[in-house]
Amino acid sequence: MLVSEGRLLILSGHVPFDGAGEVVSGDLATQLDRVFRNMQATLHAAGADFSAVARLTIYVRDYDPSQLPIIRAVRDRWINAECPPASALIGVAALAFPDMLVEVDAMAFLPA
Repeated sequence: MLVSEGRLLILSGHVPFDGAGEVVSGDLATQLDRVFRNMQATLHAAGADFSAVARLTIYVRDYDPSQLPIIRAVRDRWINAECPPASALIGVAALAFPDMLVEVDAMAFLPA
C-alpha cells in the first residue's frame, strides 16, 4: 500500500475483550478473531474498513512457529490477502492479562 496523503489512525493495543470488557476464552484463533472484530469496530467508528490498514503488528504470547498458519488464516479472513498491509509478528513472554494470548496494533490511513 502506497500512502501519499490522508489522516493517520493509530489502532493501539487491540485485545480480545468481549462487550463486557472480559478476555474472551478460547484458543489463539478464537482470541485473534475477536481482536480483528474489535479492530473492525474501531475502523468503522472512524469511517473506514480494513482496506485502510497499512500496517499490523501482532503480538503472540508464547509464540511457536507452528501457530503461523493459524494466525495467517484468521488474519486473511479480515484483510485483503491479495494486497495485505505490511505486518510484523512478535512473540512475547506475557501480555496484560494472564489468559490473553494475542494483541494487535495497527496503523490505518483515512482519506484527507
